[in-house]
Amino acid sequence: MPGLIVVGSQWGDEGKGKVVDVFSAESDYVVRYQGGANAGHTLVVDGKKRVLHLIPSGILHSKTICIIASGVVLDIEQLYKEISALKETGMLTDPRQLLISDGATVLLPHHRALDLAREKALKNEKIGTTGKGIGPAYEDKASRRALLFGDLFGPADQLKHTLEKSLKEKNFLLEKFYGEKPFSAEELLAPIQKFSKLLEPHREKDASFVIDQALKAGRRVLFEGAQGSLLDLNHGTYPFVTSSSTIAGSACIGAAIGPGKIESVVGITKAYTTRVGSGPFPTELTNDLGAKIQEKGGEFGATTGRPRRCGWLDLVALRYAIRINGLTSIALMKLDVLSGLDEIRVGTHYKGDKGEALTDFPMRSRELHNVQPVYETHKAWAEDISQVTSFDDLPEAAKNYVYYIEKALGTPVDVVSVGPARDQTLWRKSLFK
Repeated sequence: MPGLIVVGSQWGDEGKGKVVDVFSAESDYVVRYQGGANAGHTLVVDGKKRVLHLIPSGILHSKTICIIASGVVLDIEQLYKEISALKETGMLTDPRQLLISDGATVLLPHHRALDLAREKALKNEKIGTTGKGIGPAYEDKASRRALLFGDLFGPADQLKHTLEKSLKEKNFLLEKFYGEKPFSAEELLAPIQKFSKLLEPHREKDASFVIDQALKAGRRVLFEGAQGSLLDLNHGTYPFVTSSSTIAGSACIGAAIGPGKIESVVGITKAYTTRVGSGPFPTELTNDLGAKIQEKGGEFGATTGRPRRCGWLDLVALRYAIRINGLTSIALMKLDVLSGLDEIRVGTHYKGDKGEALTDFPMRSRELHNVQPVYETHKAWAEDISQVTSFDDLPEAAKNYVYYIEKALGTPVDVVSVGPARDQTLWRKSLFK
């Protein structure tokens, strides 16, 4: 049962898109198990940049079957655009290469409108949401008002009835509380019918069964998460989190498979740390060096274009991510961005407001706001490593940095990335056992 989970170990944007694209070359199936179009996975293949928000990154490999599981909230308009763009480039010629679970929640324009209205009303206390409607869509799922993907293909009167149930509460909030324009079921039905015609060939009534059969047959199944562990709704820096569970256990829930089917969990980790939007960030660099790393690393959101806050690697946060995900290995991304620095610093632990040493990640955002990171300094390297094709050929300082991370975290670094392209990936150990 070679099931493997790929999960972000920081605040998202770690490079999961590239990793899943590279890993997909060895995978038979790639399953997206949570989140929605608030994720943006950037891929560079043959010098061409592609950004996917909903479709699993494995779609660029024609022999890999991709599945969008029930744990995902599905912006059908965005998905329509992604499928159309892939087809225009000669890809996705077989609709069964992309399967969409009947249980996935459908996200519609009124969800986006409510998300944006709420963020606007928060003014200086913004959470930093992408405004893609993810939270309101998950709310519908939890309150049993959601329109599911399978509902798009049922009787028209039942579709309209379900839509009206969702709109009743959302429209009240939009119009009466936020002063925004309400929506009618009629104006939403026409685009729904348009998009559903394109999406119907991808419909899979029981995606969980397909995944289970693949695992039983010994097929290599890769589970792809969105966002990062520290944005988890239950275990992240609440309230500055996303609206779903982002940790590895969510793969079992979102895809409806037992935990015994998982063989390993890979934590995608930047060689430094970034964060988008509001929330505590102990190792953040607010000086010119932070801006330099931001520019060199291209740290701007694939979904919103917002600049990412940049800082040094945080071992306290990473140890927490390793624990709550059960990480078996790490893929270390963007090591090349650190080339040419005078020195590299790593946050080893925190100092509390009373001067006490903290080695465990605080569970409350308020506590995290008040800590001070304690750093260890490492020798940097001047060489451009973006063209290196073997880990052994890296400069000694770069290799020592990787060795240090492994030892400090007690977790092997099996993959090192030195650039955005597929061939800028250094393997230290094979993916599947």
